[in-house]
Amino acid sequence: MLNVLRDFLVHQGFDDGFSRWLTLNAEIVLVLVLAILANMLAKRIVVRGAAALIGKTTTSWDDVLIEHRVIQRMSHLAPALVVYHFSLPVLENYPWWSNSVRQASLIYMLLVVVLVIDATLNAIADVMQSSQVSQDLPIKSLAQVLKLGLYIIAGIGVLSLILGKSPLLLFSGLGAMTAVIMLVFKDAILGFVGGIQLSANRMVARGDWIEMPKYGADGDVIEVALTTVKVQNWDKTITTIPTYALISESFKNWRGMSESGGRRIKRAINLDVNSIRFCDDEMLKRFIKIPYMAEYLNSKRDEVSKRHKENAMDELPPGSDRRLTNVGTFRAYVIAYLRDHPMIHQDMTLMVRQLAPGPHGLPVEIYGFSRDQRWVSYENIQADVFDHILAIVPEFDLRVYQIP
Repeated sequence: MLNVLRDFLVHQGFDDGFSRWLTLNAEIVLVLVLAILANMLAKRIVVRGAAALIGKTTTSWDDVLIEHRVIQRMSHLAPALVVYHFSLPVLENYPWWSNSVRQASLIYMLLVVVLVIDATLNAIADVMQSSQVSQDLPIKSLAQVLKLGLYIIAGIGVLSLILGKSPLLLFSGLGAMTAVIMLVFKDAILGFVGGIQLSANRMVARGDWIEMPKYGADGDVIEVALTTVKVQNWDKTITTIPTYALISESFKNWRGMSESGGRRIKRAINLDVNSIRFCDDEMLKRFIKIPYMAEYLNSKRDEVSKRHKENAMDELPPGSDRRLTNVGTFRAYVIAYLRDHPMIHQDMTLMVRQLAPGPHGLPVEIYGFSRDQRWVSYENIQADVFDHILAIVPEFDLRVYQIP
């Protein structure tokens, strides 16, 4: 490159060997200066210019590129390209050094490209995490799988440059290393397979509420990664579950409840069986004044009158199946009350049923769904319903069972 300098030194009477050595060092220093200038230009002009341009845009996805230093990492290619380009003419008389410098430059550029792709994948994952796609696909798992493949390919590329062998030859030798790879990357492979199955079958996604008692998990999924799934429990602790465990073991996903539009209420109150009796006229006169009861009692009265006419009886015998009971009337009231409740889902299953009597009385279970699925609102709705039911029980001459 600097043959003019060498000729000048020889013309001035310097030894030819010394002239060549001094010229070589001057050329090396010049290349290093050019590399430093290229690095400074890339960072001060390209990186800062790109950052300023991105800062003026209204979109947010390009800001993530700056946040993950994609462009800044790319700027490291500039000095390597200068060294790679000028190493051959500068070291043309030193083939071993020339090849070594060019080889080191290629390895450096390969590593820089890997880091750029890695940062780009992180940026893409961050952008997609805020979109609807992340609810259906394990974005982080896919990004980690791509990174794993990228690092394997980069490692083979570096080995091929160091050994001077074709990458295809090294790829062909991977077959013999399959057992070792399976052992080293067992968790990653199982996690990858589990991630694919979770995604394909839509078994779990970020934002789902899952329960897995074996791992102490009960809360929202905040991350589905290659080998682990992170769950933020309701007490704000974090539980980490192996991805493959969600395939090989059972867990409960509450997504169906979230998508249905209702949240189940299933709770019973126990009535004292000693307070259950047939209704007499005095009781019926009181009951008909209770809201929701007039229509029910009038319809039952019509049925009784019809039975009287059919059987030519003045009154029903004590054991007749047509006689009303206070517990049956109470159940009719509760179902009418729930039918009129604005926060109880009327298009889903709604019933008031008796369970088998036991040592704690007769359980009367309310089975229905609230319209609001949010935890606090759901608990308030449920509490309001049972507050009212417990308060109305004495109006039907019933008692709630309570151990003395």
